Amino acid sequence: MFGWEFAPIYSGGLGVACAGLTKGLANKGVQVTFVIPKKNSDADTHVRLLSAEEIAGIKIFGINSPLTPYVTSGAYCKMRNKFSDLIYGENLFDEVHRYSEAAKKIAEQESFDVIHAHDWLTFQAGINAKKISKKPLVVHVHATEYDRTGGLGANPLVHDIEKKGLEAADKIIAVSNYTKNIIARDYGISPQKIEVVHNAVEFDNKFIERPRISDTDRIVLFLGRITIQKGPDYFVEMAKKVSDIMPNVKFVVAGSGDMEPRMIERAAELGIGDKMLFAGFLRGDDITRAYKMADVYVVPSVSEPFGITPLESIKNGTPVIISKTSGVSEVVNNMIKVDFWDIDRMTNAVVGVLKYPPLKQTMAEEGWKEVSKISWDKSAEKCIEVYNKILGGAV
Repeated sequence: MFGWEFAPIYSGGLGVACAGLTKGLANKGVQVTFVIPKKNSDADTHVRLLSAEEIAGIKIFGINSPLTPYVTSGAYCKMRNKFSDLIYGENLFDEVHRYSEAAKKIAEQESFDVIHAHDWLTFQAGINAKKISKKPLVVHVHATEYDRTGGLGANPLVHDIEKKGLEAADKIIAVSNYTKNIIARDYGISPQKIEVVHNAVEFDNKFIERPRISDTDRIVLFLGRITIQKGPDYFVEMAKKVSDIMPNVKFVVAGSGDMEPRMIERAAELGIGDKMLFAGFLRGDDITRAYKMADVYVVPSVSEPFGITPLESIKNGTPVIISKTSGVSEVVNNMIKVDFWDIDRMTNAVVGVLKYPPLKQTMAEEGWKEVSKISWDKSAEKCIEVYNKILGGAV
């Protein structure tokens, strides 16, 4: 299995999904060799086993590479310049190629039945492993270039790599029917080749008290990457309209991304700078505290293939308002769904949840009932079904 990152060290939903799914597969008796980029993973070799990160049934290999999730060409070049190690590619696409070549070594030395590659950075690695081993390839699509750019300014090189991987795959896993339709429509892939395996959420028994900023302020939360895909600009416009109706509302923004400066500037322009609290990128228990602190979590994504964070929010007792272009709506009904561009309807939904406690309580309770039935073990079972289709029932 080739991925970008593996929780608990992660920068987005893909790392959480890879860890959850891999552990689910291990619970079902599947032996997984998980391969990730790892900066300076070893001074002498390009590939090594990260023994400190071994989990029962899982081996994690690091390939020495500065590739990171959601990296852009410009960001990669800036990052590469920090290292004197000249083995790294001159640009992002050179490095993706170099990484895929290094992946051949693992394909040559490991014993496996199926290759499973997550998203575009690893598709070429999966293709190379297939050529070396003659084993079937499954590519797992968590997001397309269409999603990441909000349908605007898609990088044709990334799109071409995605298309090449989708065509080379024996089977494709999409995280939602929403994503399956995009793959079929924008990449010309037969729907019969695409299987849907929804993401899940991990439950634990840890108790974290529900914090409050004050007894009077209500909290509306935005948590995620602050990029065009997640719709932060629509969140700010909604915040202004809600503030005009309910002055005692604070808006907590947890995350980081290229649109954060513009989000701060726009809040100041609208006169709500004192109501917008920017918490930065959160991890671990701090994420749980953010969910528990909020009265409602708003996800105005322009294009969201799935969206694990709404499940995390509901798990922590906080109701969710999402955009209609979100795959998570396929597994949970007890959310309010609006068009991401419809600021007025989004405002009405937020005000409704904040003003009417019975609505908030019903959404939280009924949503939790749905989310409690979702697990990574069930997602793993569906992946095994996909493996069996291409292996003739061998797993």
